[in-house]
Amino acid sequence: MEYGLIGEKLSHSFSQRIHNSLCGYDYALKELSKPDLDVFMTKKDFKGINVTIPYKQTVMPYLAELSPLAKRIGAVNTVVNKNGVLYGYNTDYYGFKFMLETSSIPVAGRTVAVLGSGGASKTAVTVLNDLGAKKVLVVSRNGEINYKTIYDYTDVSLIVNASPVGMYPNNGECLIDLEKFPLLEGVADMVYNPSVTELIYRAKSRGIKCVNGLIMLVAQAKRACELFTDKIIPDSVIKKITKQIALSTLNIALIGMPGSGKTTIGKILSQKLNRTFIDSDKAFLDEYKVTAGECIESEGESAFREKEGEIIKTLSKNSGTVIATGGGVVTREGNVKNLRQNSIVVYVKRAIKTLSTNGRPLSKGKTAIKDLYKKRKALYQSACDFAVLNDSDLGVVSDRIIKKIKDVKL
Repeated sequence: MEYGLIGEKLSHSFSQRIHNSLCGYDYALKELSKPDLDVFMTKKDFKGINVTIPYKQTVMPYLAELSPLAKRIGAVNTVVNKNGVLYGYNTDYYGFKFMLETSSIPVAGRTVAVLGSGGASKTAVTVLNDLGAKKVLVVSRNGEINYKTIYDYTDVSLIVNASPVGMYPNNGECLIDLEKFPLLEGVADMVYNPSVTELIYRAKSRGIKCVNGLIMLVAQAKRACELFTDKIIPDSVIKKITKQIALSTLNIALIGMPGSGKTTIGKILSQKLNRTFIDSDKAFLDEYKVTAGECIESEGESAFREKEGEIIKTLSKNSGTVIATGGGVVTREGNVKNLRQNSIVVYVKRAIKTLSTNGRPLSKGKTAIKDLYKKRKALYQSACDFAVLNDSDLGVVSDRIIKKIKDVKL
C-alpha cells in the first residue's frame, strides 16, 4: 500500500475518511497481528503509515531515525519511508495539543490524571507538562497510582483518557468515578468512537467541560499528511473536516409517538443520505421471532422493555445509519443514554388526532393515545437534539431534518 494505518483492530477507525478528505490519496486500513508486524515493517512496502494501538512503541526498533519529539515522548504514530529508510514521528502531540487548546480546557497550574500508561499516555503527559500542568498523575490498573488510589488526589481538576477503555465495541465502559473529584473542571477523552463515551456522558451530566478525540484524530492526521506529502495544510481545515466526519459517522435516531411516521421518514432519509436504514421493531422481530406487540401481550410491557433495551444497545454501536425506534424507547433512561452515545436524536412530532392506533397494544383508542402522549412528551423533548413537525409531505419533512442536522452543535 502507499499510505495507511496499521494496528491490531481497526474496524472502528475513521482514519481512511479523514485522509481522503485531507489529501485524497489511497489510504488503507491494515490490521496486523504481532507476528505479522515484523514481516510488514521489514518489507517496508509503503510510502507512509500511521500507527495505532498497540504498536506505537513496538515499531520503534524498525526505524532508522526518530524525530526529536518522538524520542522525547518514546512513542511513534507516523512513519515515513524515504528511499527505504524509515523515519518515525509523533503527530499525536500536535493533535492532542490542538484538542486541548481549541476546547478551552485549562491545563496550566492544574493537577491532571491521565488514564492509561501506553504510547498515547506518554504523548499526553508530554503535552500536559509543556502546557504548564502543576502535576501529572499517570493512572494504570497495576501501577502505584491506580483506579483505587487515584481518589486520594482530591485536587485533580482535569482527567484525560489515554486508554482504549470505552472505545467501540466496548461502549459503556468507564473505570473512574467523576463524583469523587470536587475540583474537576475538564475531561478530555482520546476515544472518538463512540462520540459520547461513558466518561464523556458522565462529564456532560455534571456540566463539566469535555471533548472527545475526533478533533485530535483529524489534527494529527493533518500533520501526518504534511509529513507524507511535504505540503503545508492550513489549520483551518481541521474543524471543518472534524464536523464533516462527525456528521457522516453519527447515526440519525428517530424518536416519537407510535404512528408519527418515524419508519417512513427514516427510509426516505436513508435514501437521500445513502445510509443504511434500521427499524428497531424489525430488529426486535429478527432477534426474538415475535413482534413488539406480541411480546407485550404475551410477556408484559416490562419484559418487552428489557428485550428492547438490548436491541437498542446493539443498534446504538453502529455508525452512520438511520434508526427508527419504537414509541416507548424513551421510557428507559438506558435507551436514551445508548442512543445519544453515537447518534443525533430527532424527535418526530405529529398532531395527536392524526396518529394511527391500529395494531398498537399500548395505544388502543384516542383516549389511550392522548394519555400516552402526556406521559411521554417531556421524555421525547429531553432526549432529542431537536424536534421536527410531521405536518406535510414526508419528503419535505426529511429535508427539514437534513437541514437541521447540519446546524447541530457537536
